Amino acid sequence: MPELPEVETVRRGLQPVLEGATITRVEARRPDLRFPFPEKFSQRLAGKTIIALGRRAKYLTMDIEGGPVLICHLGMSGSFRVETADGSDMPDIFHHDRSKSSTHDHVVFHVVSPAGASSRVIFNDPRRFGFMLFAEGLPDVHPMLAGLGVEPTGNTLDGALLASLMKGRRSPLKAALLDQRLIAGLGNIYVSEALWRAGLSPLREAGTIARPGKKAQAQSERLAEAIRSVISDAIAAGGSSLRDYMQTDGSLGYFQHSFAVYDREGEPCSKPGCSGHIERIVQSGRSTFYCRTCQR
Repeated sequence: MPELPEVETVRRGLQPVLEGATITRVEARRPDLRFPFPEKFSQRLAGKTIIALGRRAKYLTMDIEGGPVLICHLGMSGSFRVETADGSDMPDIFHHDRSKSSTHDHVVFHVVSPAGASSRVIFNDPRRFGFMLFAEGLPDVHPMLAGLGVEPTGNTLDGALLASLMKGRRSPLKAALLDQRLIAGLGNIYVSEALWRAGLSPLREAGTIARPGKKAQAQSERLAEAIRSVISDAIAAGGSSLRDYMQTDGSLGYFQHSFAVYDREGEPCSKPGCSGHIERIVQSGRSTFYCRTCQR
């Protein structure tokens, strides 16, 4: 499932086409995806201007003039494709062919930019685990978004805040970091990478980085910085292309070429001075990759 950097990459790919554009019509080619489309889905969007395209955790949000807010989730295999008026894809230097089977083109947004350029924004989802729902009013109170924790981007997530979130928790550190009620949008891949950067074991109790003293304070600060940096680096690289994920122009993300631990079982640890090897263990049914030599 796409993680936060992939969703942010999709948002940035759609932003130049959608923000400020007017939706002339919407084709919903089936009655549902993971959930049924909202009542009068196409009619309520037609003729409206898109004010802003945002992201909350792993959800895309589309602020529509006069409401409602459209909440989109890519699910397991969902992707957006942008086509210009002549039917060509938006170009990119890392372009790869992708499926354009109309069988899986479930939603088509026909939009016109303020300058009069027409485009089609197509949502393709072979497995149909994605969804589009309306939020009537503030999106943060919608059931899908309510209760989500702090975003792991920018400087909001610092060592002090991270320590306060982990204080008293006896669950493994990796499990606590994956709790969306604490930190919104962190997924399996980037938690493994951040823990490696911070030199912390995914098996240690989460509360150990919130204990009194300079050692725990240094650990929480190191981990907060690692989380922010790994997310930032992944966004800059266009995300990670695993299985179905692709960007809006059909290109692949490239951060997977920078993985230090994820999916590198048996390989030597790349941290300078470390003689360990990457191991794979299973935590809560998910694969965890780490180096037991330098991650304590």
